[in-house]
Amino acid sequence: MSKFANQQRFFHRLGTRVRTLRKKHGYSQEDMISHGFSARHWQQIEAGRSITVSTLLRICAVFETSVERLVRGLDRGIYED
Repeated sequence: MSKFANQQRFFHRLGTRVRTLRKKHGYSQEDMISHGFSARHWQQIEAGRSITVSTLLRICAVFETSVERLVRGLDRGIYED
């Protein structure tokens, strides 16, 4: 029997973490436009829509953090049979 990852749960957690990070840095969603994101795309990221690795790397660059640090622990409990 193989397990699969509940991607929806992972990306929801990621969106929550990204929102927290944005607020910690004092940015509004509209401020993210100056970092190359459309307001709509940024809203989708924070809402938990799936993103590409390229987008993940862009987010890390904006907040000057590593991918490892950004996603650490987000996969806890997402693997299901």
